[in-house]
Amino acid sequence: MTPISIALNRFGLGYRREDALPNDAKIWLKQQIAAYEPAPSALGGRSFGGADARSAVAETFAFRGRRDEAGTDRRAEIQQARLKNLRNSYIGEVALRARLALESDTPFMERLVHFWSNHFAVSVDKSQVPTLIGAYEFGAIRPHVAGHFRDLLKAASLHPAMLAYLDQFQSQGPDSPAAKARQQRGRPMRGLNENLGREILELHTLGVGGGYTQEDVKELARALTGWTMQGIPYADKARPQANGAAFFDWIHQPGTRRIMGRSYADEGERQALAILDDLAVHPSTARFIATKLARHFAGDTPPQPLVDRLADTFRETEGHLPSLYTVLVDAPECWVSQPVKFRQPWEWAIGMIRASGQAGQADRQFAIMMRALGQEVWQPGSPAGWDDREASWAAPNAILRRVEAAERFAEQTRLEDTRALAEAMFPGSLSESTMQTIRWAESNEMGFALLLVSPEMMRR
Repeated sequence: MTPISIALNRFGLGYRREDALPNDAKIWLKQQIAAYEPAPSALGGRSFGGADARSAVAETFAFRGRRDEAGTDRRAEIQQARLKNLRNSYIGEVALRARLALESDTPFMERLVHFWSNHFAVSVDKSQVPTLIGAYEFGAIRPHVAGHFRDLLKAASLHPAMLAYLDQFQSQGPDSPAAKARQQRGRPMRGLNENLGREILELHTLGVGGGYTQEDVKELARALTGWTMQGIPYADKARPQANGAAFFDWIHQPGTRRIMGRSYADEGERQALAILDDLAVHPSTARFIATKLARHFAGDTPPQPLVDRLADTFRETEGHLPSLYTVLVDAPECWVSQPVKFRQPWEWAIGMIRASGQAGQADRQFAIMMRALGQEVWQPGSPAGWDDREASWAAPNAILRRVEAAERFAEQTRLEDTRALAEAMFPGSLSESTMQTIRWAESNEMGFALLLVSPEMMRR
């Protein structure tokens, strides 16, 4: 593969027909890091701050009130209307996400938005998350992908979407004022929920084998008590946070916490924030993040020298993310000529539409196509997110789904010359067998469908 072909497909989201090919691929990629726009015009000026998250949570609880107050004969009707509204909202947010990727002049950075969104995964199959998903990715992930990891960590881990997904808003300190009041009234304890504390240590920062213990999990869970969501009726006296979260002293577990050998004084919401700041720059975090980035850009078995350089840069810059991206661009391990990654359905579908030059096809049908491809957007079903290895996506049934999607898409696309498009998409790197297959196709549409399922398109 040529440097331009590698830059288009390994670092970006595929070829876009209106783009002029860059003369120097590395310079082009580094310019994207500097030019990245967290709130591009495609967002239409929409705000995804704390007010959006607060109103989404409040509406969820208002709906529950309307449903519970309704008669038995109307509850099913109200529930169905709610589910329809949620589905329509979700489909619209998926279309917006796709449009951002398709219209972007910085596709390398869009790939990183999706990488970090998957690293801090939430799933819309959990109650309350669907109404918060837009505010989460567009308002918490996007603004921080070109900053420091500590800011991204706090924005994502303490966002209402994450607090809802991992049931943090239900966690209550066993010695909190709320727990004591419930005990005096003879009411059952809500208890401590360890979900968020565990995932922060295992999935967001240190990683499995990162040196933490079960007691560290419990201590972090205790420090996180009090973090809840604005818009919840019981938290009307909580201190609002900028991202739509809130901190409620009433349910916070008092006391000093000790995590990974360090002590943290009880300073309300600042206790958890201080812990996250330290976890964000821990050597185990540096190694864990470096490994995931190297795997994403340089192969399922990440080259150890690249992991070492990324980890060193992470430690030296205290998690300055653009510095890590620059290491990736300069890394020879990312520029080998052979394809090193099997494309996940999302990036394959985006690449397919970018190549067609018909971005309008990423409309409300895009969510349906992603379901058919087996990777529903924002629905990995696990806090670990979607797997980044070939074995999860290259099964025969998954390939068949792509073939069927390519055929349907090609039927709707009008191209003048598929052969010229193929050369532009993979400059200097298109195999003779793929070109021969396109030449023998019965029509441009069939040739385009064959191109979309070619080895060059399936891999990057």
